[in-house]
Amino acid sequence: MSILLDPNVAYLLIVAGFLLTVFAILTPGTGLFEAGAVIVLGLAAWRVVELSINAWALVVLALGLIPFVFAIRDKQRTLNLTLTLAALVIGSTFLFRAEEWWRPAVNPILVVITSVAAGGLLWLMTEKMLEAEHKTPSHSLEGLIGIVGEARTDIHQEGSVYVHGELWTAFSDTPIAAGSRIVVLDREGLLLRVKEIQE
Repeated sequence: MSILLDPNVAYLLIVAGFLLTVFAILTPGTGLFEAGAVIVLGLAAWRVVELSINAWALVVLALGLIPFVFAIRDKQRTLNLTLTLAALVIGSTFLFRAEEWWRPAVNPILVVITSVAAGGLLWLMTEKMLEAEHKTPSHSLEGLIGIVGEARTDIHQEGSVYVHGELWTAFSDTPIAAGSRIVVLDREGLLLRVKEIQE
């Protein structure tokens, strides 16, 4: 596992874990992004603790989450996403300490390529999520009650269902297995309360 001590590999793991965490926040209920984030960040943390870290770079990365939150809330989206991307590039470049304080331990070319790719993906996901939130529904939400659909994930406290040609976040009073047929009982905003249809 000595390869994990390579700052470049550790850097890629951290970026991947960060993206999976963000995607888990943007698309809750699937469980896939959450599990991936835990595995990747756990793997990174397992060996990264043995690498010397610049505290100031870690602070820059943490501060980069603040404009991202504002971007999600649709406040000066372009500016805030740009600040988030800049914090990701600067903080991740100097996250690991080299022999000289001014020299980055991670290959700058790798950082630029990865940050641009990750930032672009992050930007696209955020834009699509905000567009979906502000999109006027093409049908009456009240008309969803009584509609039959399919559970796309396991559902209890929260999960995803496919109803009326769209994916919805849903919850149930009793556990429902993925793939089960469901019927919509009620809605709370854009959250559907469903129950399983017993065959």
